[in-house]
Amino acid sequence: MAQTSTPVTGETADAALPRPTRFADVKGWFWPVDQLLFDWFLSHQRDTDPDGRGDLLELGAYLGKSAIFTARHLREGERFTVCDLWDSPAPDDSNSAEMDRSYATLTRRAFEANYLSFHDELPTMVQAPTSVITSRVEAASCRFVHVDASHLYEHVHGDIEAAKALLRPGGIVSFDDFRAEHCPGVSAAVWGAVATAGLKPIVITGTKLYGTWGDPAPVREALLVWLESRTDLWHGVEEVAGLPLIRIKGTKAEAPAPPKSRHRPAPVAVPVPAPEPGPASRPRTSPSRRLAKDLLPPIVTRALRSRRGA
Repeated sequence: MAQTSTPVTGETADAALPRPTRFADVKGWFWPVDQLLFDWFLSHQRDTDPDGRGDLLELGAYLGKSAIFTARHLREGERFTVCDLWDSPAPDDSNSAEMDRSYATLTRRAFEANYLSFHDELPTMVQAPTSVITSRVEAASCRFVHVDASHLYEHVHGDIEAAKALLRPGGIVSFDDFRAEHCPGVSAAVWGAVATAGLKPIVITGTKLYGTWGDPAPVREALLVWLESRTDLWHGVEEVAGLPLIRIKGTKAEAPAPPKSRHRPAPVAVPVPAPEPGPASRPRTSPSRRLAKDLLPPIVTRALRSRRGA
């Protein structure tokens, strides 16, 4: 059932699908505060380990919004893998019901069209349940893993185990919907991993938890320094499971510069205003009539005008 995509470029993608001309046109739930944190974590890895390499992985892609953003940080020699069911049947009845309820219009073609509007080539695509990912990605090879697939506890628990196996030492994992009321299975699985599986949370936003199975102290301290410089983000620190945990509120977050689309918006026709009408033209009077008007008595002139009018 697992399938890896063949290379597809912007020139060979389905031309019948609409192409977003702005990042904001791509549908999805990827808020500015999390865009800032993705950008910070991935840039921090580059800056603190410029010669190191680590692959990127996304479990659950929807229409590609976070994948498009993440791919900007892909460095030469690194691999970006995206795993999603897309049009494939779900592996069990409960997952199938979830897909029908939440993602009935989801298609791989739409993801490809969106992604190729911003990047030249697709990532490595695995169209299958996320349970196969450890057979598709090398162990301890990833520096960043984004988990946003099924919301069912059993599946999220498996995704957590996969992320732990695939992350290199010190790698960062991000879990979506860890506190959403409609996703209690995600919350139970993530906090369960904190309690029993060695996951160390670093920071939480309104929708995502970021953590590591390595030492969180260095990246946490660097993140706090960065947060002190941000006037658009509120943050606080609390102790959770014996470790400091950063909380961020990003209702006023100023998103980083978005990825630029390879497509330009369609030109908008600008209506040309009609010329304003000029003053009404008056009939031209011949020289002989002007002379008669000047020489004849007024009573005669009025009579001539009345006759012409008649």
